[in-house]
Amino acid sequence: MIRVAPGRSALAPMLATAGPLPTGPQWAYEVKWDGFRAVYADGRFRGRSGRQLSGPPLPRLPEVLDGELVALDATGLPSFHAMQQGTPPVYVAFDVIRPELTYDQRREILDRLILPAAVTVSPSFDDGPATVAAARELGLEGVMAKRRASRYQPGVRSPDWIKWKFVHTGDFVIGGWRAGARPLGALLVGTPLPDGTLRYRGRVGGGLTVRTERALLPVLRELVRPVSPFTGPTEPANWVEPLLVAEVRYSEITPDGRLRFPIFLRLRPDKLPGDCLGEDCG
Repeated sequence: MIRVAPGRSALAPMLATAGPLPTGPQWAYEVKWDGFRAVYADGRFRGRSGRQLSGPPLPRLPEVLDGELVALDATGLPSFHAMQQGTPPVYVAFDVIRPELTYDQRREILDRLILPAAVTVSPSFDDGPATVAAARELGLEGVMAKRRASRYQPGVRSPDWIKWKFVHTGDFVIGGWRAGARPLGALLVGTPLPDGTLRYRGRVGGGLTVRTERALLPVLRELVRPVSPFTGPTEPANWVEPLLVAEVRYSEITPDGRLRFPIFLRLRPDKLPGDCLGEDCG
């Protein structure tokens, strides 16, 4: 039986679970790319939410590809900063959406495809610790472990895919902002609760550059609302509709659920607020 997450399209990408890196011959390993997750089908790129994304022009292909849109720096390594500076992205493919096949069978299909120059196939490795060492040396985000015998499960967050990162990053919903030395001093972020409110995770002030403020503040002002979207008391702020997702780097989550030393990295227009469970949202 092919498993598809409730309410998700059969073309929704399969999602990984955060955890310790597993080892053994039943696992394959790939590096984790710092880009926007995108499925390529019918001549279009679609993000996790189903929203169409901009990518390199590609012909129609015989398979539905799963991968990431990535901008490369001058050394050929993935760089979100390069993407912010307008570097055209390439597409890094790491799977084909064929739920009836195992990972190894899908990789055989992917490796046989004749692909245009704007598509790179992410290598698959057998040695987990060696993949970790190479990814660390190259300054990459982390490593993905994928169970070789597992099927592709569209839209499902599965323990058959394990993501392991060198640093903690997570996706959190913006619920408001406060002024500081500049009009945008800090973002107030949280994670969604079943009743539609947010659990407060704290203020994120680091990483909010002048460039970020100029781009983000007008968007926030358009989403202003009179009451807090957070459950429980927080602090005075400008409240916004909880529609924007931010990726945040942090050192740890404290026992009371707050982010310690959070740094804003970027907005994630490819993700929906309802998907964001903190570290597990990536």
